[in-house]
Amino acid sequence: MSDRARETWGYVAGLLLAVLLTGAAFAAVRWPETFGARTFAFVCALGLIQAVLQFRFFLHVRLRGSARDDLLLLLFSSLIILLMVAGTLVLMANLRNRMM
Repeated sequence: MSDRARETWGYVAGLLLAVLLTGAAFAAVRWPETFGARTFAFVCALGLIQAVLQFRFFLHVRLRGSARDDLLLLLFSSLIILLMVAGTLVLMANLRNRMM
């Protein structure tokens, strides 16, 4: 198998797994009685798996022999996600206070 074919297969496998995980998250929200009170935790877990999948298949970040650039990429991505989530929570709390 050539390098180009192996790389293409990696992208196709990543895409199929991403679509499968996204469909599973939508199904869990559409039919919450399947997971009950654990639906939120299940969707969060699928989101974390999705992030790892994106790093592995599309950004080519591997844990073995990780270089400094890979570590900086992971830290910066984590910072951006943390800022987005924290900002969203602050906005939602502010809107809730204004509505009450």
